[in-house]
Amino acid sequence: MTPPRALGANTWIWTSPLTDESLAELAPKIRGWGFDVIELTVENVDDWDPRRAAALLDSLGLSAAIVVAMGPGRELVAADRQTITTTRDFLRRAVDIAAEVSSPVIAGPIYTSVGRTWQIDEAQRPGWYEQLRDSLEPVVRHAMDAGVTVAVEPLNRYETSLINTVDQALEALDGLPVEGCGLGLDVYHMNIEERSITEAIRRAAGRIAHVQVSANDRGAPGADHLDWPGITSALDAAGYRGPLVIESFTRDNATIATAASIWRPLAKTQDAIAVDGFAFLSGVLRAGARSTRSARR
Repeated sequence: MTPPRALGANTWIWTSPLTDESLAELAPKIRGWGFDVIELTVENVDDWDPRRAAALLDSLGLSAAIVVAMGPGRELVAADRQTITTTRDFLRRAVDIAAEVSSPVIAGPIYTSVGRTWQIDEAQRPGWYEQLRDSLEPVVRHAMDAGVTVAVEPLNRYETSLINTVDQALEALDGLPVEGCGLGLDVYHMNIEERSITEAIRRAAGRIAHVQVSANDRGAPGADHLDWPGITSALDAAGYRGPLVIESFTRDNATIATAASIWRPLAKTQDAIAVDGFAFLSGVLRAGARSTRSARR
């Protein structure tokens, strides 16, 4: 039975970087397990062919979402003008790729390279956020022209010092158009940084553009201590209607291996992260839908 909300799987669960060959192998399996969405990773803009990917996904009835990796040297703040320019160019091309595969978003920590941290004086933070808005605005404008939303993802304190929480992200993006720039929420990071995941989701209402999920240790959702019924109910109440995409990593991620810190297996197999997570989330979503119908009677 199809769950009442689309579920997706990120290709980083199995491979990095994504290639045409690995996508051709993964996409049929992901669809066969029941997923509606495949999250395609963009580490470099020429790793895989968007036209070829679009044709493959169309043949399988899969929808796409795009997530970008901000590796070393990709910066929109606290960097020289040339670095910011080349990062903008990378992000504009990621937007073009999203449009080619009909992804409604490009998601990720679209502000500074993953793993880059520095001590920020709180008096300086508004200035960094102003620089981020100035740097990101041309990308957002380009995305709006392409019918794509930029979904900015807060990361935990060990992966960035710039945006760790929903409240910081809302402050950083204030002034950028809601229709072109929203939040990409990742439950893994929220479990570390938010005092209440559900309350943070409620505060983000109206600006949530994409949601990634995993267990608190990056394993399969459900193999953890998280309040998944509460999380999915909060997303419903916040008006988010998009997919929940399972994101995890192998130990050999080419771009963000150290930042992701996958030092041990997170499930019996990488496939199990997706398959077990799908089964668990489907059950949670169906139970929530039944509760909602009962409450309306």
